[in-house]
Amino acid sequence: MHCPFCGYEETQVKDSRPSEDGTSIRRRRACPECGARFTTFERTQLRELTVIKARDKRQPFDREKIIKSMQVALRKRPVTEEHIERAVNGIVRQLEVTGENEVTSKQIGELVMQALMELDVIGYIRYASVYKDFSKAEDFKNFVKMLDQLAS
Repeated sequence: MHCPFCGYEETQVKDSRPSEDGTSIRRRRACPECGARFTTFERTQLRELTVIKARDKRQPFDREKIIKSMQVALRKRPVTEEHIERAVNGIVRQLEVTGENEVTSKQIGELVMQALMELDVIGYIRYASVYKDFSKAEDFKNFVKMLDQLAS
């Protein structure tokens, strides 16, 4: 593992432990060259996924995009990074166990919406406003009304 600070090629693992949900290994590392310390995560990847976007454009799956979009939706909400990480791990596992190497961005968006609904309703609404392309206040009003009906 290269040091992200100085680029030195050999770093030392100081501590390893499984993550809370058991889907990754957290490693604390130290660089013998510059003395910097940093954390890495090692995950099992069942398959290489390709995302099919609009107009059949394809690109490699990037779990960091899901994390960032959920972080934006949940900004200033009472949801921890660990909860987001656990939700993203669940989404990735659902995509991997389908047996398909290609997934649509729509499939990913729907799984993110489900995860956000369980984590935080406000985050869910924020994400939906972008995902469903709300363009006016009426769109929000109708969406919240639909949520109220589902909750009843």
